[in-house]
Amino acid sequence: MPSPRKTSKSPARGKARGRSTSASRTKSTRSRSRSAGRKAKVVAAEASSVKDTKTVSEDLVDSKLIVGPVRSRSPARAQKKETSITKRSVITSYSNVSSSQEQASVTPVRTSTRIASLIEKEKEDSLRLREQMKSEMLSNIKTPPIKPASAKSKPSNGPHYEFMGPIGAFLLLFFLPLTVYYVNFACWKGQCSFVPRLPRTITSIFEVEATLIYLAWFFFQAFLAILPVGKVVDGQPLKSGGKLKYRCNGFFALVISLLMLGAAVYYKCPVTKVTEKFYKLMTTAIIFSFILSICLYIKSTFVSSQKLAAGGNTGNIIYDFFIGRELNPRIGQLDLKFFCELRPGLIGWVVMDWIMVVKAYQETQTFPPNLLLVTVFQTIYVADALWFEDAILTTMDIIHDGFGFMLAFGDLAWVPFLYCLQPRFLQESKFVLPWYCLAPIALLNVVGYIIFRMSNSQKNRFRNNPKDDAFSGFGHILTYFYPLYFLVLLIHRERRDNEQCQEKYGASWNKYCERVKYRIFPHVY
Repeated sequence: MPSPRKTSKSPARGKARGRSTSASRTKSTRSRSRSAGRKAKVVAAEASSVKDTKTVSEDLVDSKLIVGPVRSRSPARAQKKETSITKRSVITSYSNVSSSQEQASVTPVRTSTRIASLIEKEKEDSLRLREQMKSEMLSNIKTPPIKPASAKSKPSNGPHYEFMGPIGAFLLLFFLPLTVYYVNFACWKGQCSFVPRLPRTITSIFEVEATLIYLAWFFFQAFLAILPVGKVVDGQPLKSGGKLKYRCNGFFALVISLLMLGAAVYYKCPVTKVTEKFYKLMTTAIIFSFILSICLYIKSTFVSSQKLAAGGNTGNIIYDFFIGRELNPRIGQLDLKFFCELRPGLIGWVVMDWIMVVKAYQETQTFPPNLLLVTVFQTIYVADALWFEDAILTTMDIIHDGFGFMLAFGDLAWVPFLYCLQPRFLQESKFVLPWYCLAPIALLNVVGYIIFRMSNSQKNRFRNNPKDDAFSGFGHILTYFYPLYFLVLLIHRERRDNEQCQEKYGASWNKYCERVKYRIFPHVY
């Protein structure tokens, strides 16, 4: 049986094997050194790429990539072309930077963990930098502003109506005249009742002589209105941008009218016929208001749309007839709305009042104090309106409302034949109040007139000049220190006094507080 073969290592063989192992290790070490060198070069290249990327981004941001203006016939087309070139430049630059970075970021497949993490970090930083650079470059591009399309006008829900629309306007055409008749027939010869006394014949409310008297009065006032007396003032701005001129001589017309009345009384003219023909004159005024309104509506169909009132151009004939179509109808120098607003009606009202005073004197040989006091205060009211005639140019009637039946009837029939109800009742009833009743009435009228005049003057000043220092009003809170301080002081003192009284009087104080419920201000505190 053969013996097992023994293997042994000879010294020569061991030395040869040692040299082979040593050479293999040396070769492996050199391979790792060369690999590390390549990795170091890659890192350096990546760092250089990042540095170059930052340099490119800074250059692009600093230059803002603005291309010079492109000459074109249309500025908008040139700006659009410029923006397109700028965007293409940005995209090209950004693509070049991105491609260089991608080429530089190629890494060897086999790398150590430390080098791989460094390369991954550099790639993330490079990507973050590219995104930041892209956003900065795009934000710096100047694009032409986009003009929004012109907004279409909102569909209208129809014209804006007042007085319940066409139906309400139609009813008012009958209701207003009937109201004038009802009030005056309900107070007949000094006796008033809710059941009016109706006239028996048509001749008791209409006749030709009364019509001629009324027409003569109307045209006489129109003649005074166009006389070159008094100041000429500008109205409020119109839709066309201009302003109308107005002759303000209403106070002059009032004085002339009263002087002529006085002369007629002095020469014993039968002026008291006006009171005898009161109802006939009233009917004439109502009919004349309808005729004038029809003429105004027909005239308004021949003027431009700029001269029409906003509220009276609805297209509904009845409503437009009532509210008024044309804003400022004129015949030559005479502005019909401005004239009718103050002249025939207001001055006619005052003249009728004084004729009633004359009639009362002819019947009793005295001036009834009641009638005289009412007539004086109504005269002051009308004289005030005519003295400050230019203030009416800032009112709603002149600025907004057209001249139609509403204003024509109100000025020519409603005002003169309803506002003189009190003087007519006093003249016919012979009712007299003692002096101690008349004195507080007179005082109340004086105070009311002062408040009325101050408030109307302030309103007119504000409408003419809203920036006037007189209307800055409130001022500063410190200027109200005194009343505010005492308000707090008195409330605090009342609270302390209440506690002391509660402690001192007990149930009696509680009973007092039940009867006196408010501490300082009734129904407030």
